[in-house]
Amino acid sequence: MHSKMMALAAAVLSVQAGVVNALDVGVILDAYHKSETTALGGRSEGFGSSHSELSLSQDVADFATAQVSLVGEWNEDESDLVVEEAYLQTTALPGGLNVMGGRFLADIGYLNATHNHADNFSERPLLYRAFLGGHYFDDGVGVSWLVPTARYWRLSAGAFSGDELGEADSASNIGTWTLSTELGDDIGETASWQMGFSYLRNNTQSSLHHHEDDHDEEHDHEHVGHAHGAAYQGKNLYLADLVWKWAPQGNNRQQQIKIAAEYAYVDDIYTAELGHYDGWYLSGIYQFDENWATGIRYGRVNLAEEHEHEGEHEWQQGRLTETTVMLSWQPTHSQRLRLEYRHQDAAHMEGADNAITLNYQIGFGAHAAHSF
Repeated sequence: MHSKMMALAAAVLSVQAGVVNALDVGVILDAYHKSETTALGGRSEGFGSSHSELSLSQDVADFATAQVSLVGEWNEDESDLVVEEAYLQTTALPGGLNVMGGRFLADIGYLNATHNHADNFSERPLLYRAFLGGHYFDDGVGVSWLVPTARYWRLSAGAFSGDELGEADSASNIGTWTLSTELGDDIGETASWQMGFSYLRNNTQSSLHHHEDDHDEEHDHEHVGHAHGAAYQGKNLYLADLVWKWAPQGNNRQQQIKIAAEYAYVDDIYTAELGHYDGWYLSGIYQFDENWATGIRYGRVNLAEEHEHEGEHEWQQGRLTETTVMLSWQPTHSQRLRLEYRHQDAAHMEGADNAITLNYQIGFGAHAAHSF
């Protein structure tokens, strides 16, 4: 798998080397200390780095952009280096069309297509960690269309190998495929909104192996390091998101309020004797100064766990809730120091705990603009 990823990155870099345009290089360094390991992955106990990134991007003539992103993660138990992105993306197609191919983040949900360091919290919401392994990237092709309307409206679709979503090979050539749409608009001069709907079809059979062979590793929630693959899967994943932002006269440099909510529904579940999984979160961020922000997020997932009872394995419905409170200081545009308290409460699930996390990020060089 690692040789495949490196070959893909080398192919993209060889395309970059064949043009004369300048190479943009960006680095994000991420360091943290977390008091306890909490359920459903994310950062582990102790000192570590969760998403340090080296990104290389370059225009290919006048028709495309090449992008390669390598992500390194380490903690007191293990280290990991992965090619998260290695793709070509068109820039000159007519009619608002855009095509990309290679390895990239799937365009689903509000957060999945963004890099982790752009998040308001140090860990993704529970529903992302449960159903997408934190964030889902894969090898494939994607197309998007910016519809020519007065209101922002974007449609996208993707087809992927499915190798990065699960631990087993797909039963078909297309392991997963996605559909999504986003709509948004301004409300006067001070507010704006965006809503989205996404669908992921999962043709892999990985959960059959998760529950039968890797129960201790996956479902005790003692994950360490970077999580590749989703622990809870079904054939269909539906996502809906809504974001609202407010800033004085639309200028968010000094002050901003951001409310975000997302809901996920998974059905046709592999192996588990349960009709569906689901999860949601609601978050609020208040930037009260150019350098300071605070926020709170509450989320919940309803899952199923396999337990042994009188010598036999049986499925039991479980619930995990998480409340996170955050205070963030940005002395410069490229630096952030973040303090968080996380509280988890579980029913019929293992690994829930409370934790305090101190997280520092610093960036160097070029980096793409963050999305809405």
